[in-house]
Amino acid sequence: MNPYDRGSAFAIGSDGFCCQSREMKEWHGCRSTRGVNKGKYYYEVACHDQGLCRVGWSTLQASLDLGTDKFGFGFGGTGKKSHNKQFDNYGEEFTMHDTIGCYLDIDNGSVKFSKNGKDLGLAFQIPSHLKNQSFFASCVLKNAELKFNFGDEDFKYPPKDGFVALSKAPDGHVVKSQQTGSAQVSQAKNLPNAPKALIIEPSRELAEQTLNNVKQFKKYVDSPKLRELLIIGGVAAKEQLSLLENGVDIVVGTPGRIDDLISTGKLNLSQVRFLVLDEADGLLSQGYSDFINRVYGQIPQITSDGKRLQVIICSATLHSFDVKKLSEKIMHFPTWVDLKGEDSVPETVHHVVVPVNPKKDKLWERLGKNHIRTDGVHDKDNTRPGGNSAETWSEAIKVLKGEYTVRAIKEHKMDQAIVFCRTKLDCDNMEQYFIQQGGGPDKKGHQFSCVCLHSDRKPHERKQNLERFKKSEVRFLICTDVAARGIDIHGVPYVINVTLPDEKQNYVHRIGRVGRAERMGLALSLVASEKEKVWYHVCSSRGKGCYNTRLKEDGGCTIWYNEMQLLSEIEEHLTCTISQVEPDLKVPVDEFDGKVVYGQRRATGGKIWLI
Repeated sequence: MNPYDRGSAFAIGSDGFCCQSREMKEWHGCRSTRGVNKGKYYYEVACHDQGLCRVGWSTLQASLDLGTDKFGFGFGGTGKKSHNKQFDNYGEEFTMHDTIGCYLDIDNGSVKFSKNGKDLGLAFQIPSHLKNQSFFASCVLKNAELKFNFGDEDFKYPPKDGFVALSKAPDGHVVKSQQTGSAQVSQAKNLPNAPKALIIEPSRELAEQTLNNVKQFKKYVDSPKLRELLIIGGVAAKEQLSLLENGVDIVVGTPGRIDDLISTGKLNLSQVRFLVLDEADGLLSQGYSDFINRVYGQIPQITSDGKRLQVIICSATLHSFDVKKLSEKIMHFPTWVDLKGEDSVPETVHHVVVPVNPKKDKLWERLGKNHIRTDGVHDKDNTRPGGNSAETWSEAIKVLKGEYTVRAIKEHKMDQAIVFCRTKLDCDNMEQYFIQQGGGPDKKGHQFSCVCLHSDRKPHERKQNLERFKKSEVRFLICTDVAARGIDIHGVPYVINVTLPDEKQNYVHRIGRVGRAERMGLALSLVASEKEKVWYHVCSSRGKGCYNTRLKEDGGCTIWYNEMQLLSEIEEHLTCTISQVEPDLKVPVDEFDGKVVYGQRRATGGKIWLI
């Protein structure tokens, strides 16, 4: 099939015969590279799925929407023949696994079809004004996949009555297509602000990390020299615009600033050949689905040399439903490169659950006011010791989690760890509690030295905090899930999940920060045995200045968080039972393994106590 004579969402496989369109709302068509102007010819089409399609013959004057003008003759899966926008009942319906034979008798001016070898009879008489025209094999698809056989392979149902395979037509009867492009093919001139590659990241930290990787790899490309640009918020746009105007080949950025530059015409997508969506599930969960569709819709799907846009989707959770749905919508014949199969935990990660049960552990009653500052959800509730309400247990859980975090650090003598909290407020409160322990951002080398990373911190502070943690200037990085995705921090020995993530895939993202490069890692998850009432802001301010502690269903901004249910979902997702340890945080080790040193490479032949 002809890569120069097809719709924008029509894909052709590398063999030239397998064709696909995953557009759900519109029809996209294509014609063959060679046509015929005399004789009797036949080809077959195999239906690979249950999508909608029409197959048949058309002249070069016909639109790609086969059968909707006077130059094309089609037969559709709904059992209709079509010509000049007239759809009439014909033959039988066809669908997946069916093989349709397409017959053209130019000498007698007729077109007919067959289904699985059954002759369906005359479909069309070719009008006299078209009998001297050349006809090409044609199809139009809507969320469907077909494979053409023009006779280079044995036909499943060989034709009779003197019909010849289209590929065997004599040279004197063959006409080559003159189509070398269409209005939907990119013919744009080189523009300085039109990159060849666009890489979209869910966070500025990942964007900066990816740009550094581009800089490392580009030294191996001498001709031409590659020019890269980082486009993120929180940085003066004037400098970015200046670099854009000087010319750029690769743009790496985050959705907000990229969207701004596209909408104002500062960033031109007419020459993008490669679109990369990194941590795609993160982009989707943050609500950027419409943005992705807009960007994809503005990039030419076919370049001037007939090549399609190449889309690359990266994620540690490729098997998620949303990622698969996205790939089906914007990719054609995707090749899945799966490095680890379904979500799983590496053998180098020792992960355990620490139950937080305020009904058994009464420590929270004895602390008085000497505990972590909680999130204020229960400020108006009576949660004094001795109570037996759900609110009392919820507040006690918040207090105990602060104590267990400090206890874990002391018990394991942690010299470096990532501490994941559910909200930005929780991160701030944990940072303040570490400061109460004598640590904090300015206490280099202290047992509780720490920095905080979340979206309310200013861009330069976030960048500085991440670098300080990477350089081991502080021991702890307290963060939300923004840091769980893709950020490469070598040799981190510990992760503490103060609260389980509300999406099971994020559990894998979080604990994946340890156990990298064959280094041993320990992940501790503090899991409440009772439901905890937490913030879930649906207000317009997204939590700023909000004190509405009513439940979401009552018009408020809180929910009851059920970690035991979340744990069950995570275990089902990973098809394993995660072992529990006591609140003293002592983690047992296999007696044959000796002493595990987290953050160091695994000893040859050693085994950790698998969970």
